[in-house]
Amino acid sequence: MSFQIALNFEDGVTRFIEATGQETVADAAYRQGINIPLDCRDGACGTCKCFAEAGQYDLGDEFIEDALSDDEVQQGYVLTCQMRAASDCVLRVPASSALCKTQQASFEATISDLRQLSESTIALSIKGESLSRLAFLPGQYVNLHVPGSEQTRAYSFSTLQKEGEVSFLIRNVPGGLMSSFLTGLAKTGDSMTLAGPLGSFYLRAIQRPLLLLAGGTGLAPFTAMLEKIAEQGSEHPVHLIYGVTNDLDLVELDRLQALSARIANFSFSACVANPQSQHPLKGYVTQHIEPQHLNEGDVDVYLCGPPPMVEAVSQYIREQGITPANFYYEKFAAAAA
Repeated sequence: MSFQIALNFEDGVTRFIEATGQETVADAAYRQGINIPLDCRDGACGTCKCFAEAGQYDLGDEFIEDALSDDEVQQGYVLTCQMRAASDCVLRVPASSALCKTQQASFEATISDLRQLSESTIALSIKGESLSRLAFLPGQYVNLHVPGSEQTRAYSFSTLQKEGEVSFLIRNVPGGLMSSFLTGLAKTGDSMTLAGPLGSFYLRAIQRPLLLLAGGTGLAPFTAMLEKIAEQGSEHPVHLIYGVTNDLDLVELDRLQALSARIANFSFSACVANPQSQHPLKGYVTQHIEPQHLNEGDVDVYLCGPPPMVEAVSQYIREQGITPANFYYEKFAAAAA
């Protein structure tokens, strides 16, 4: 049996390999052209030490204390020259992708669907045979090349990959390079190129309640995460608070409602910052975080939004005197032409 191993490099690049339960992860990586740093193959040097963020594996017993201590084993560190996968795994590699002689994967696709959900949000779907080989962790992003230019823009996947198709939620920025292309020139069938996946903002194994906080098109990675949770289930409650500036900025509420029907213990709320809003919930996301959502600190918080929102949420949590078990966040800022 083969398992999928995600290798997250320190420069943000993620590559996926297949490994059987009979081969070491280091051997599987080398077989597929990725050279994890390695000075020995017998668990003596510790050069191939990585951190296992998710998955089941056999660590082996042919390594010495100097290479991997008992404390490191308890924390989740592994030696890839000894580790054999027993499930899909996610490893954090303390080296750059260039050092490991790999790079971002590049994919060609065409626009399969393009819709303006609101004045501020564009939904883009692309499809291609090469995308059927695209693997990523829900929450990650890619660099989309802007046709007719030499520039790229970074966007989080808003869906999982299905039959060679992926989707994005893109903020419509007046004068923005990608926005101008999508609203003025793009049409179904146009070619697009993407490179990735990238990023350390992705769904980890669910071991406690989750609080998801989205600002504007920062909703995108969460809808991908929720699709994954709908597939695998969750024993713990998951709550999403989605905040926007104006009523017209609210999008994908029907989709969130459909996901709540699929995920038994998922709930969500949406709020609008504009005090003139007609929406039932007004204000910022911090005004709608309840004590039970923070669960006295036994919670994993995921936050994606513009820098001021990230800073405001961080300050709010500090003021509550609570330290979440984990706090993952991703800031984004709009890019003009």
